[in-house]
Formats: sequence, structure tokens, C-alpha cells
Amino acid sequence: MSEGKKGFWGRLVEGLSKTRANIVAGIDAVFKGFSHIDDDFYEEIEEILIMGDIGVRTTEAIIEDLKKKVKENHIKEPADCKELLIKSIKDQMYVGETAYRFENEKAVVLMIGVNGVGKTTSVGKMAFKMKDQGKKVIMAAADTFRAAAGNQLQEWANRAGVDMIGGQDGSDPGAVVFDAVAAAKARNADVLLCDTAGRLHNKKNLMEELRKINKILEKEYADAYRETLVVLDATTGQNALEQARQFSEIADITGIILTKMDGTAKGGIAVAIQSELGIPVKYIGVGESIDDLQKFNSEEFVNALFDVKKDA
Repeated sequence: MSEGKKGFWGRLVEGLSKTRANIVAGIDAVFKGFSHIDDDFYEEIEEILIMGDIGVRTTEAIIEDLKKKVKENHIKEPADCKELLIKSIKDQMYVGETAYRFENEKAVVLMIGVNGVGKTTSVGKMAFKMKDQGKKVIMAAADTFRAAAGNQLQEWANRAGVDMIGGQDGSDPGAVVFDAVAAAKARNADVLLCDTAGRLHNKKNLMEELRKINKILEKEYADAYRETLVVLDATTGQNALEQARQFSEIADITGIILTKMDGTAKGGIAVAIQSELGIPVKYIGVGESIDDLQKFNSEEFVNALFDVKKDA
């Protein structure tokens, strides 16, 4: 297990290389280039963080926190700020103790997100992950809108070795969820993972669909813990933040899955989403393989971003 974690850490450091080049090189230049801490110094850092997709509001919060800490600790040297800056970013991203409660009790997890972000793949990877933890998992193919979604999910079900409940293309997603709940109860499943359609350009339909699914779950599966995760593509940067904002208007989102974190220069978006929307990033994906979806650890993420060497 630790070997896997180490491998993931290595992939995370590697995957964040473009983001790191985007943010850290600039920040290091500021720390080295300024002889004292003044408004220009803070402005330079602010500009670099915003350019690194950390977002305006989040950057402002980080800079305010940094100023406060500099004052409290009577720091005079710019180079001595780096640790404080890293800590300020970590503080913006703390996930909280109960973030993974759904993993430890009977639960239903709704996955939402626009097409192309890796939603169905994330459902499959999570099924694999939870099956690996010894849980009985059932998947519901409630994205009946996209023709290939059911087939794609079935492939993942086969790979993960879990059951899948599906319907015909174009059939009612609510009916699929209803059947999946019945199966989850009959087979005493620990977790029901529901892949849903995500069509933000037609919010009204999507809202209606989610409302219907929620109603079914409330009525038929009231004792299951509810988790609603929105899947976002990190490579889209600020657009991902906007998607998260729109989804949070139509669903009670409890967490974020950020995919495609490898090879993007926009990894800073993880900080922005969490800070601006108050919705924690719970999982990140840094590759294509089945074990490439891992729990988000803000400490590790920021360390990898700044290439802070971990203690041996």
C-alpha cells in the first residue's frame, strides 16, 4: 500500500510540474529579487498566484493571511515568507474530519459533471477503490442521455468486479436509480454509485432530473448516507470553477473530484474551488490507470506543488 502511495506521490509531483513552473518559479524569483517586504513584494506574489489559476478572491485571502503572519512574526526578510505562504495556501484547503464519512457507512454517491470531464471513468475508479477496501459496491448507469455512457460504465464494472444496474439509452434516469436502490437493498450493498448525465447548457432539464433522483433516494433509500460529488477537469482552469459554481446552484454538492491534474499548468484551480465555494476537493486523478484516483491531501498537494521534500 505504501508503495502505491509513494508511486502516487511521485506521479503527483510529476503531474504538477507545469503548474509548479507556472507558480513556483515566479514566486521564488520574487523571494530572491526583493530585499525587503513592501507593497510591491505582495503585489508581485498576488499576480503570480492569480496567473496560476488560484483565483482572485482566494489569492486576496492568501495575501491577507500572509500579511497578518508576517506582522505577527516580525518578519523582515522576503525569503523567510515562503514557509508562511505555503502554510497560508494549506490553510485555505483543509478538507475537514468528516469528509470521507460516506466510506464508512451505507451510502449512495451521486456523481455529476459535464460530458468529457472523466465522470464515468471516475465512477469506475471509485468502484474499484471501494471494492478494494472490501466493500460491496453497486453502480447505477443513470446517464441514459449519452449513448456510450452505459457501455463505458459496464466495462468499468467488469474491470472492478462489481454489479451494474442500467437501462436502455434514453430511458428514465429516475427509473434506473429506483432499480439500483432495490438491487442495493436486496444485495445488502455498502455503497451505491450513480453516474448521472450532466448537461449544464440545459440547466432546467438537469435540475428536474436531479430533483427526481433525489426524491427517489429520499423515499426509497432514506437510511443511506448521501454524498454528491461534482467531477471537474482541472485542465479547464477557471472554467472548472464556474462549472462547480453552476452545479452548486442546482444540487447540494458535498465534494469535488478533480481529474486530469497531470500535465496541466492550471493545478492551482484546486485551491480556488475549495476556497471560493467552500466545497472540498476530495479526490484527484493524475492519470489513466484504475488506481489513479486518490484521496486529496492538501498537505501533500501543496508540498508537491512547491516541491517541498517530505521527511524520510
